[in-house]
Amino acid sequence: MNAMDQGDNPLFMNPDPDKAREFFARKSRAMTDKRMTETEAVERFIPDGCFLAIGGFGANRIPTAVIHEILRAHRQNLGFFGHTSTHDFQLLSAGHCFNRVDVAYIVGLEARGLSPNARRVMESGEIQVCEWTNYALAARLKAAAEGVSFAVIRCMLGTDTFKMSGAKVITCPFTGKKFAAVPAIWPDVAVIHVHEADIYGNCHIRGISIADLELARAAKYLIISAERLIDNTAIRMRPTQTVIPYYLVDAVIEVPFGSYPGNMPYLYYTDEEHLAQWLEAEKDPQQFEKFLDHYIYGVSCFEEYLERCGGLAKLKQLQKLETLVDK
Repeated sequence: MNAMDQGDNPLFMNPDPDKAREFFARKSRAMTDKRMTETEAVERFIPDGCFLAIGGFGANRIPTAVIHEILRAHRQNLGFFGHTSTHDFQLLSAGHCFNRVDVAYIVGLEARGLSPNARRVMESGEIQVCEWTNYALAARLKAAAEGVSFAVIRCMLGTDTFKMSGAKVITCPFTGKKFAAVPAIWPDVAVIHVHEADIYGNCHIRGISIADLELARAAKYLIISAERLIDNTAIRMRPTQTVIPYYLVDAVIEVPFGSYPGNMPYLYYTDEEHLAQWLEAEKDPQQFEKFLDHYIYGVSCFEEYLERCGGLAKLKQLQKLETLVDK
């Protein structure tokens, strides 16, 4: 099947499914205790230069605690899968952690405005960029989860996004119609925040899952952070609620309020005041350095960060707000 046209930007990862199969064939699928801390997980699974993907959607169900640890570990030259990324991208930009990105939605924090610092980073000319649509990135993960080298989509055709992507135009062998072929992607590591998990990595998610189920199956290594750990008996009693099974997971971290200042559906609302503080602090690079020292580099753990943001009193307010929204 010959390509009739193609985007101008390079691919950052090899879409060969047999190369991916070789890797996954060597992975253990043992049902073992995978509990560890954020520090241990980052040290073991997120080295400099790897290609990272983050679960969640916008500021919804993001693994903030693990991302903070990536910054404190001073990870550099990462690749990043920018699929519906808001505060997570803002954080990684603050740490200057990446040098190449597959992007669909970044820099913007939705109705809150644009991240001044993330914009500076992306306009610096130091970052390699390949552009896609949100759906195209989801399709790339689905292709990887299915073990094939590409997915066929119809969006992006005839757009500048296609020109700035790494997609190709192909002809359907059945109808002769044109479609866009987007390459599968197997991130080196993914981090997904969930509502509940057991010590082996079986996970429950409430609310929208976005592309996280495909991401969990595409990632070579998978770190799970969870609001709470539950007994395996509870997993077995509700087998249909396990959306990410243990054999995909490499690390499990219990982090209550681990999506803060993002939203955790049915548990706590977004801290809009704190996100506004981020956007304001980023306007002045010198002030922003002080801001980062206070909230990220100057704390020893995520719990200390939560205390500096208002502690239990603030978290209870966000719990009440989410309950009101839920009703």
